[in-house]
This record gives sequence, structure tokens and C-alpha cells, in this order.
Amino acid sequence: MAQSESITAAIKTTATEQIAAIQAGALDARELFDAYRERAAADPNNAFTWVASETPAELPAASTPLAGLPVAIKDLFCTEGVPSQSGSKLLEGYLPPYTATAVQKLIDAGSTSHGKTNQDEFAMGSSNENSAFGAVLNPWDPSRVPGGSSGGSAAAVAAGQAPWALGTDTGGSIRQPAAFCGLVGLKPTYGSVSRFGMIAFASSLDQAGPITRSVADAALLLSHMEGKDPRDMTSIGLREPIEVPTRTDLTGLRIGVPEELSGEGIDPGVRASFEAALEQAKALGATISTIHLPNAPHALSAYYVLAPAEASSNLSRFDGVRYGNRLEAEDGSLIGMYTRTRTEGFGAEVKRRIMLGTYALSAGFYDAYYGRAQQVRTKIVEDFADAFSQVDLIATPTAPTTAYELGAKSSDPLSMYLGDFCTVPMSLAGIPAISIPSGLADGLPVGLQLAGPAFSENLILGAAHALEQAIGFDTAGAIR
Repeated sequence: MAQSESITAAIKTTATEQIAAIQAGALDARELFDAYRERAAADPNNAFTWVASETPAELPAASTPLAGLPVAIKDLFCTEGVPSQSGSKLLEGYLPPYTATAVQKLIDAGSTSHGKTNQDEFAMGSSNENSAFGAVLNPWDPSRVPGGSSGGSAAAVAAGQAPWALGTDTGGSIRQPAAFCGLVGLKPTYGSVSRFGMIAFASSLDQAGPITRSVADAALLLSHMEGKDPRDMTSIGLREPIEVPTRTDLTGLRIGVPEELSGEGIDPGVRASFEAALEQAKALGATISTIHLPNAPHALSAYYVLAPAEASSNLSRFDGVRYGNRLEAEDGSLIGMYTRTRTEGFGAEVKRRIMLGTYALSAGFYDAYYGRAQQVRTKIVEDFADAFSQVDLIATPTAPTTAYELGAKSSDPLSMYLGDFCTVPMSLAGIPAISIPSGLADGLPVGLQLAGPAFSENLILGAAHALEQAIGFDTAGAIR
């Protein structure tokens, strides 16, 4: 079905603008849903693992907060009766009997899902090349990765296949894909959004958040996702309601730039874009100063002990008995069934992290690796607390590079892990951070990261909105 000119134009606007048009009667919600569903089904970037076969008979009323606007959902969110496979062959075709809290809250606010998005298997990866359902392509340049693990969500929004999307961030898996795809990605304070119904990677780090075309969109989506959930004992919600930001200046705001996360290892084009964004912040009235996070250089090492350790525990349930597609052994033995199920069901990166985590938790090495990594995590928390006694927000590049070519780092896991250098410290500390586009380097998007103390989402969103308006990046630049 050919799209009307009004729908084609609407797809290049933000979700907030689309909702306003639907509620004003200037845009038809059903026609818009049809258009997004058709674009998702075409899927030139392999961003989706499932797309609705038809538009629901009844969409939520235009008077609801989200006005029936569709949302793309990362594959690891359980959605009742819809394939929820976490990018893994082991869960291929799994249809959960319940819906994740974060997804249900969006449905209750008047949204609905038109598709599930591709991801790195069990959220383990930084490029979305680790999916059992194939690599996702970056809409800005299909020869390059979209980032990971929420690469499908980012690619879908960047390509105009969804107005916004739900992702998860364990060490940067919302922020880095948002940076690579020229979008806004927000990792909220740990515990602000329920993890119930999320297929776990590392339970003390996983957090759900939005990937959107504007900071206002991110604020709106988060406002309907957050909240305490009795089914998630780590869920605490936010201390104050999320406000859609309107700030236009940064007068009086103190922004710190950590030397450890903005110096060596940052590509020249990324550095130039970052420094230009800092000049914009100064022009808006902010005070910029150099600060220090002395233990930040150790964050990546600590993360790649702690996250795999938690993964080895969480993924033990996927054995073909409790969860997962069972593959029987030729000799009919139980151990043989476990071995074949996990050997053929898990991909190489997941196996690598399970083995790393199991080793770190083993009796002879627990204190030397896991215990020491927890001590480093505590030091990082203390570093941030000290920094926020001096400044209001911290700014860094989101990633040290722009999107790299498909296959460029898949044979060198350590090189790929280094892409999380700027995002992992915030995850270990459990603090909120947002990535917004700061410009282009060699024709590819660059991300600027702003982080604040726990529960400072409104402060971060306000500052990000002011900078976003000043920078003026076209987040519809990859829509064709």
C-alpha cells in the first residue's frame, strides 16, 4: 500500500510531534501504524526478529498519553504470545505466557508493539553481529555495524521503521547504538525501571531505557516506563516525576570532563565533535572544567569479570529442561542432553562469557578476580560521588569511534570490548547517562554522553535538550 504524503512526512518527525498530531486530529493513528508495520516488514537492515502480521483491530484511543503510537521492543523483553528469543537459537520460537512490566506499562499508557528488534545474543556484544538471526546493518551506512547490543532497536528508529524503541543497557547497550545511529539513548538510574520480564544478562547492571529521535521523546517514554514493581526486588522507581524538558540554556550548570575518559584512544573525528559540543555548552552558559575519575581506566577490566560472572549464573537455567530448546543426546543421557543443548544453542560470544564468569567464580579464583572486581566497582562509585561534589554533570564521548565496518572487530573480542570504555563506568556506578548526537565525523554520527548522580534524570534531560536544540542534528538523516 502506497503511503500518503502526510504519512511519509510524519515518519520523519519525532514521536512527540506525531502524538500531538494524532490528538489534534491531523494524523490518522491507524494509517501511521500501517506505515510503520510495512516499513518494518520490508526490513532492509535486518533490524527485526518479528513483525506483526496486521494492524490490531482496535488501536488505543487518541486521548491516551501515547495515542496508539507503536513502539519497537528489543527481543529480550518477554511479550505474551510473541516470539521473545533474546537473539539466541536456544530460545528460537519461545512464546512467553506473560509480558515484561516495562512493556506492559507502555501498553497501559496507550502504545502497542508492531515488532521485536534484533540484538546481540543475550545482550552480549557491542556490534549486533552476535545474533543468531544475523547481523544488523547501520542505516547510515549498511557496510557498518549499528552498535550493540540494542542495535536492532537503534537501526529501526534511525531507518524510520519505528518512531521509538525500547532497549536495555548493561555496559552501554543503549547509549553506544544510539551514538552509532545518530539517535538519543538514555540509560536511567539502576532500579528506576522494572527488570521483571527482561531475559537477564547481568542482574546488577541490566537496565531498560528508550532509544528515540529526540530528548523530549526519551523523557516521554521513560515517564511511562519507570516505577517501583513488587515483582522486581531491585525496582525502586524515580524520586520525582519525569518532565518533558524545555530548557534552552545551561546557565549556572557545571560540567566536568574526566581526563581519563576523554583523552588517549578517542578518534580525532570523535574528539573534534566532542570539543565542538563543549563549546556549544559554554555558549549556552555552562562552566566546563577538567575533573578526574582515577579508577575509571580499571572499569572495563572489572566489568568483564562481574558481568560474565552474573551471566554464568543467569544462563545456567537455559539447559533444555527449565528453559531452552532441548536437543537430545545420541546416547540418551542427561549430561549428553545438557551438553548438546548448550553447545549447539549458545553462540561463541555467549560461551566465551559463560566460561570467563565461571572461572572468575571458581573456588580458587573468586577472591582474586570477582572479589577484586567488586572492590574496584566500589572505588568507581566513590570516584563519581567525589566528582559530583564538584560538578553537576559529567560529559564524555559516548564511544571512542564512529560505527566501524561489519566484521572489523569480530575476530578480536578485546578490541570490541574497548568500545565500551566510556560507558561502562556509569553502568558500574548505577547512575543515569544519556547519549545525544553531537555531529558527524567522516559522514557518520558521533555521540555525546552526559551523566549525572543517581535520580538526576530531569537535570540530564534538561541539559541534553538545550544542547540538542543548539547542535541541531538531523536524526532523520538516515530515513529513506
